[in-house]
Amino acid sequence: MRKALTGAALLAALTIIAAGCGGGDEPSGTATPAEPATTAAPAESATTAAQETGGTTVAVANSKLGDILVDGDGRTLYVFTKDQGDQSACSGPCVDNWPALVGDATAGTGVQASMLSTSMQASGDAQVTYGGKLLYYFAGDAKPGDTNGQGVGSVWYALTADGNLVKQKAAGAYP
Repeated sequence: MRKALTGAALLAALTIIAAGCGGGDEPSGTATPAEPATTAAPAESATTAAQETGGTTVAVANSKLGDILVDGDGRTLYVFTKDQGDQSACSGPCVDNWPALVGDATAGTGVQASMLSTSMQASGDAQVTYGGKLLYYFAGDAKPGDTNGQGVGSVWYALTADGNLVKQKAAGAYP
């Protein structure tokens, strides 16, 4: 019972935090194109050994959403529809909840190497892109295979191997 209450409290807190990076008319958690995007250290729950060394493998894995992009550890990768081209619009609290995939990346199983690249951000970090879309983690994904960030704020989505947004909502995902 105590675990269930703790889990429910964590879910509620992350839902409130994630809403700050959502799709309302206010720029909450985002930068306007004239402001430089900033990058902070990834949230602890989304940190992987590959992130710490500045590189990872991007691959395709089967999930509740179908075949989607993941990192070398199987963690779901997301795109932010408010990004301006290859420049991140995620700043402030958004960065804590949606850490960027930065550094060098190699194409793993199912990934088209020609679609994998990096884009230099205002922070000086090289953020990994796929099909020209910047890639992020979601701090609310506790383990490989989680897709809790799918559809958050109607602006955060997983990506297919073809570089298309997955628009279906994940069961049990954050609003």
